[in-house]
Amino acid sequence: MPILSLITYAPILGVAGILALRLFGKADDPRTIEASKWIALVTTLATLALSVLLVAQFDRNEPGFQFVEQAPWFAGLNYRMGVDGISVLFVLLTAFLMPICIAASWKAIEKRVLEYMIAFLILETLVIGVFCALDLIVFYIFFEFGLVPMFLIIGIWGGQRRVYAAFKFFLYTLLGSVLMLAAILAMIGISHTSSIPELMVYHFDPKVQTWLWLAFFASFAVKMPMWPVHTWLPDAHVEAPTAGSVILAGILLKMGGYGFLRFSLPMFPAASHYFTPLVFALSVIAVVYTSLVAFRQVDIKKLIAYSSVAHMGFVTMGIFSGNAVGEQGAIFQMLSHGVISGALFLCVGVVYDRMHTREIAFYGGIVNRMPWYAATFMLFTMGNVGLPGTSGFVGEILTMTGTYGVSTWTAIVAATGVIFSAVYALSLYRRVVFGVITNPKLADITDLDWREVAIFAPLIAATLVLGVQPGLVMNLTQASVDHLVSAYQAAIGG
Repeated sequence: MPILSLITYAPILGVAGILALRLFGKADDPRTIEASKWIALVTTLATLALSVLLVAQFDRNEPGFQFVEQAPWFAGLNYRMGVDGISVLFVLLTAFLMPICIAASWKAIEKRVLEYMIAFLILETLVIGVFCALDLIVFYIFFEFGLVPMFLIIGIWGGQRRVYAAFKFFLYTLLGSVLMLAAILAMIGISHTSSIPELMVYHFDPKVQTWLWLAFFASFAVKMPMWPVHTWLPDAHVEAPTAGSVILAGILLKMGGYGFLRFSLPMFPAASHYFTPLVFALSVIAVVYTSLVAFRQVDIKKLIAYSSVAHMGFVTMGIFSGNAVGEQGAIFQMLSHGVISGALFLCVGVVYDRMHTREIAFYGGIVNRMPWYAATFMLFTMGNVGLPGTSGFVGEILTMTGTYGVSTWTAIVAATGVIFSAVYALSLYRRVVFGVITNPKLADITDLDWREVAIFAPLIAATLVLGVQPGLVMNLTQASVDHLVSAYQAAIGG
């Protein structure tokens, strides 16, 4: 059974169902709108069920690619799909967050609802395709076309400056992707293959590696995003609808880190080793500088956006540490951040849907009216600052441990980011939640309803379970990480 293709293209069946509704009914009919929501939710839940089945059948002792699918395509190219221990959990993360996003949009989106649901379903197909692709051209198509639905989600359903934010997001990521396309064509011309598994063992000339590495780095650094090409992210987050921010922080940023793991280290090991000090420097600046910038924000969403940049700094440190501890930490941090940051943006969405403002000064004392919300927000705030017992702690401590063995000063300076994150995150929580209500508009604000509780429940469970049982992730990734690290160390003479 071609389970990867089923998972990848299952959301398209939902798109077809919603288009059929549009064809045989009126787009503004309340029954049509309600039916489109249920189609999207059921489709994403079915995709999640298939993803769980995929992980259940995954052989954790096999370092190579599994569930491989291959078929002739055109012009000598092949459609190739497969997953290993590094990519399989990102497929699960995508499928896990999508139904949560659909549920979070149930009441918040009131215009062009059918088109909104279609955009999210198409985005799910494209993102899962990125993590499953085993051909350079197939990867690039999924990677690049993923820009389009996200561009529309921000540009149509975003805030007042949505058009500016959407174009900034599109142009930043497109520029990097153009350079990556040039590198892909060069790689195919040199090696005469577009197969990713074959290219992972192909030995490019070290001088050629440098240029190829820089081209791929331009694309993945923007996508993560790394400092100083991070400025599109706060604008995109602020203007995107809540579910758009969840997908942007939870999944799309991880495509950059995944690219480093899949392409930069195995295909260009000499260049990766050469540029490691540069990556460490940019990572440390991202951790420290954006943490300080986050502390000065007056918009809750923008603060969390800058926090995401800082946390991605730990990820790039771990990836380029070149050892198993750092790689495991980077993968775990990306998965953990996908859950925690998504939950934080949902927390912002809860109060925004009620008060229609994200200004920190507007709030204060809402624990008196929203005790369950305050407890939920507290848990994810603690996860964001890396409290032991939450998933946020595991990723940060592993990335710093892995980096410490390579560059002591990098790890020490980055560790200050943990302190800074506690400062801005706890300060935000205190100003929004504690104290007495001084704003009369908050007097009638209501606590979480049953739909919101259902949305947060799986995110709470994931944060706590991964925090106390990180082996659930590491046992799946261990074989592939060990294989990656051993090949990388052999290539650089380590």
